[in-house]
Parts: sequence; C-alpha cells; structure tokens
Amino acid sequence: MLTVDFSRFPLAPGDRVLDLGCGAGRHAFECYRRGAQVVALDQNSDEIREVAKWFAAMEEAGEAPAGASATAMEGDALNLPFPDDSFDVVIISEVMEHIPDDKGVLAEMVRVLRPGGRIAVTVPRYGPEKVCWALSDAYHEVEGGHIRIYRGDELLGKMREAGLEPYGTHHAHGLHSPYWWLKCAFGVDNDKALPVQAYHKLLVWDIMKKPLATRLAERALNPVIGKSFVVYATKPHLPEADAAEPAATAESEPAEAAAPAPARKAARSTTSGAKAGAKSGAKKTAGATPAAKSAAKNSAGAAK
Repeated sequence: MLTVDFSRFPLAPGDRVLDLGCGAGRHAFECYRRGAQVVALDQNSDEIREVAKWFAAMEEAGEAPAGASATAMEGDALNLPFPDDSFDVVIISEVMEHIPDDKGVLAEMVRVLRPGGRIAVTVPRYGPEKVCWALSDAYHEVEGGHIRIYRGDELLGKMREAGLEPYGTHHAHGLHSPYWWLKCAFGVDNDKALPVQAYHKLLVWDIMKKPLATRLAERALNPVIGKSFVVYATKPHLPEADAAEPAATAESEPAEAAAPAPARKAARSTTSGAKAGAKSGAKKTAGATPAAKSAAKNSAGAAK
C-alpha cells in the first residue's frame, strides 16, 4: 500500500533514492522495483533486518531490473550519514509526526538532496487524526507515538522555510480512516474486536485484489476523509551568480591546493546480510510478490 503517488512523483531508473524512516519498506520496495538505487533507513533495527530480507528475496525473484540496487541500514534522521547532495529523491512517509525536531529533519533532508531533486512528505491528515486523538489517548500517548497533528498550511510553511518549493498535494487512504477510528473506539491493542477484524480483512483484500469498487470508493473518500496528507516539492537550483563563485575561487588557487569535490555516493550494494535467507524468502513469494506480501501484512499500520 503506497501513500506516495508515483504518477505525480516521477521516478527514473538509476535515481538515487533515500526512504527515510522506511518502516516496513513499502516505498523502498516500489522504488527498487522501478530500477532506483535505494537506501532504506530507519532507527528500528528489527524493521531494517526485515526490509533487508525482502530486498534479498526481491533480487532472488528477479523483481528488480538490471542496474537497481538496494541497501537497508540503521540511522538517525537528525544526523544522516551521507554527504551533501547525495540523493535525487527523498521520501519520508508518516514519520515527521513522531519527531520533536521536525525542522531539523527537514534541514537534513534538504542537505542530502541534490539541487533540482524531489522530495515527498506524508503525514496524518488533520481531521481524521483529530478524531483518533479524541477517541483514544492510547493512540498517541505511547513511547514513539504521534506528538503533533499537522495542518496542511503548517507543513507547507515549514517545508518552504527549509528551502523547498512545494508543487503538489493530495490526500490518500480514505478507506483507512474508519479502520483507525474503530481501533481507537475498541482499544488500539484490541485486535480481537469483531468490527476491527472485519475491517482489517477488507483492507487486506483491497490491497491484494485491487477491485474496482474499492478503488472508486477510495478515490471518492480521499478528498473528504483521506488518512494521509501528501506534499511533493523540489529543492531549487542555486542562483547562477552563487554557483559561479566557487569556480572563480578555484581558478585563483594553486593547482595543488584545489582538491576535487567529494563524489556523491548513495549506497549501491544490495544487502548481503540477508543472502542466507533469500531462497526461502523467494519461495514465500509464490502467488504474490514480496512487496505485495509485505504490504498486506502491514496494511493497517502503514497508514498510521
């Protein structure tokens, strides 16, 4: 289940992509399948190990085209281990509402994104999220839980302050808002409640089968109760005058003092630690792709 709409957020084979706070890896898997050079980063070591296994299974099953690469790694969103301008694309989906220093995260994303690069940010939408908070304190008053609810104009303003230029927005996952309202009403940890179980089955069926009826229903519901608010933006190029200054400085320095700029590098090696489980992971994909299996498993939690 994808929150980012790749028809509005074009991705080319060979693009260097950072999926920041990748979670279960749903967007990283899609980027890998589209031929990108993907780095999936998260602070949760258990999720990173699982994502690495799925990357290996996808490679074994031949889901990724030639030239694509994928790496899963632990990391801190406020201190990214990459040089400036390392990535063509950055995705951060359903993460910023968890982080106290959201401006610091935006600054780091802008730093590692190349000029002209694209960024996609998704957060829970204000209205549906307010309902969840009203129904249940346990929904957000947990360690690592949601600490804020964004209004759309607030998020856009923070992105502009960080130096980004938003170019498009939309809402997603209209079918998922009622699920979370049920979860909050019956208890966020109470998966045995019959209405919760029934709605979860509906969501899994929708993700796996993609029937026309639910596609049309979600399209109609997204503008009204879409669970996620999605923003697409670009990092502008430097003004020509500013970009020319380093070149002029380099010409005035002695040749031996002018060192080449560090090459931008995104991790290009497919995770090797998961090779041992790749064959068994590939067998589990019979009847559905690894990414589809993972998406169904995490269908409800992904929209949170």
